[in-house]
Amino acid sequence: MHCPFCKHLETQVADSRISDDGAAIRRRRVCQNAACAQRFTTFERAELQMPAVVKNNGARVAYDRSKLRGSIATPLHKRGVPTTLVDAAVTHIEAALMAQPNKEVPSKWLGSLVMAELKKLDNVAYIRFASVYKSFKDAEDFTDAVRELG
Repeated sequence: MHCPFCKHLETQVADSRISDDGAAIRRRRVCQNAACAQRFTTFERAELQMPAVVKNNGARVAYDRSKLRGSIATPLHKRGVPTTLVDAAVTHIEAALMAQPNKEVPSKWLGSLVMAELKKLDNVAYIRFASVYKSFKDAEDFTDAVRELG
């Protein structure tokens, strides 16, 4: 792997560990260029064929892990939920996606999985996401969503 700082072609693995969720290997690397010697981290994870996501307008887009993570992390902003729990939620949703026999999944279905994970993590984040996902029109919609939480 080349160094992201100086682009030198040789780096050495200084340390390897399995990530908290067990889905990736975290590697600490050191650039072998004596003038650079920068340290950086890489993650190795299995590349699996994920189904395409069919948007509401019919457009088909490739599954994007970073978009899914953002969909979960954005409503959790400033809510104090640890990053490890966000990563676990993403991994759980990806497991459901991989279990799908179809090569395409509707974005609404993916959104419902995100809502279910957010409901487990934080009620306020769940309401934040639901307000956009369900297109709340007034305060009554918020009240109904809060009642659903029980």
